Amino acid sequence: MSAPTTPASASTPEDGTNAHNTSIDHSQSEDETEVEVDVIKGDGADRKRLFSKELRCMMYGFGDDQNPYTESVDFIEDIVIEYITEVTQKAMETGKTGRVQVEDIMHLVRRDTRKYSRVKDLLTMNEELKKARKAFDEVKYATGV
Repeated sequence: MSAPTTPASASTPEDGTNAHNTSIDHSQSEDETEVEVDVIKGDGADRKRLFSKELRCMMYGFGDDQNPYTESVDFIEDIVIEYITEVTQKAMETGKTGRVQVEDIMHLVRRDTRKYSRVKDLLTMNEELKKARKAFDEVKYATGV
């Protein structure tokens, strides 16, 4: 197996921006695989990373280094954002147009037992937290603290 090769177009230009439509050739023993990566950095580089901290913790929890590469975190965040966008768009088409409701998400994940049970667990936990907060506020209000 030879080392991965990166064409000259994949290198970073002088102005500091990343190249677009980068192709990476990974030669293997019997078959050759070409992986094409579309880098959306034109407007994506300026956007704020929303889940970096959480993704770093999750990556570490799943066996990655304690400080994973920023490029890896950014790549996974792009995948997460894309997934959330797709699910949200499908949910908007499922129920009332232009609105996303819990039932729409439940409907979309109903065949994936792991996702469905996780959504049910999170909704149950949310209800328990609401009840606990309400009980705490009632006790706090009753004691006048």
